[in-house]
Amino acid sequence: MAAIEAGVRGRPATGAVPILKKVWRNYALRRFLRAIFVIWVVATAVFFLVRLLPGNPVEQYIQVQVSQYGATYADAQRSAQAYFNFDPGTPLIQQYFVYLWGLCRLDLGMSIGNRGMAVSTLIAQYLPWTLFSVGIGVGIAIIIGLILGMIMAYRRGGAIDHAVTAIGSFLHAIPNYLLAMIIVVIGGARFGLFDIATMRGTASPGVTFKAYGLAFFPDIFYHASMPILTYVLTTVGTWSLVMKSSTTQVLEEDYVTVARARGLRDLRIRTNYVGRNAILPLVSQIATTAGFVVGGAIFVEQTFKYDGIGTLLYTALQGRDYTVLEGILLIVTVTVVFANLIADLVYSLLDPRIRTTESGD
Repeated sequence: MAAIEAGVRGRPATGAVPILKKVWRNYALRRFLRAIFVIWVVATAVFFLVRLLPGNPVEQYIQVQVSQYGATYADAQRSAQAYFNFDPGTPLIQQYFVYLWGLCRLDLGMSIGNRGMAVSTLIAQYLPWTLFSVGIGVGIAIIIGLILGMIMAYRRGGAIDHAVTAIGSFLHAIPNYLLAMIIVVIGGARFGLFDIATMRGTASPGVTFKAYGLAFFPDIFYHASMPILTYVLTTVGTWSLVMKSSTTQVLEEDYVTVARARGLRDLRIRTNYVGRNAILPLVSQIATTAGFVVGGAIFVEQTFKYDGIGTLLYTALQGRDYTVLEGILLIVTVTVVFANLIADLVYSLLDPRIRTTESGD
């Protein structure tokens, strides 16, 4: 009897812990939980960092009323209390928990500087134009970069390799805002190839248009042409160099040598053996690059007077509109995190060894 009781006590428990271990072994769920944790950390950091900015929207409003309109401080203070739905005297920890509760309900709150306007509504007006320009620009850059990278890898040491490598390294080193200013100075001011003053699109936020007629699509492409060109030029060099390095490594693999020894067609080797395996390491970088380009759009959009999310971020920063700043930075974070999550899941499907390795850890 004692032996039986001892055996029962020594038997491993079958409860919550084994279930949690089993759940944690699920690669997709584990990645999703990590993504949620990263979003919470960034959202918390953003909340406190924006409040470290000097001044607040109420103080700025009072200063403008006093200095520009000659109002007394008391009158300006009463006007601010009536205008803003934000009280800077509220304890910070209370503001934080209200903010978190709003995020749990997918509510980004109301704009401080735009009375009666929801943050989500503002972002919905401006974000599509940034996604439009960034999506087309990064997409074109990826396609051109991957093609150039493979050509450079196959013709290593040749004139094309040296020329494209030099140009790609140069473009990779130039920040997007500097390249945007160069385009404006040379293309706009020096040679008059385009007029920045007239490039405001008729479908931009705050500008009404009558209908989606034939003039609509040429207008939006004309309006976004310079930002798209900037995104292409600032990222194509990176993609060509990375693809060259990846393709060069794949060309040295044994399975490529075996495929050639078997007499397979060169086109099949380049696509099925080399191209597919060379692109694998770049999948996660595509998502990261797109997210950071969106985050850096503020400089490009300000340079070209393009009314996208970067312009809204700049306006919110100038006016210390905390809720809009938090909303935009959170959207950018969610975009990057979930884009990487999708890239990881796609990568794990293309290369099952990733799931096996992490499960073993």
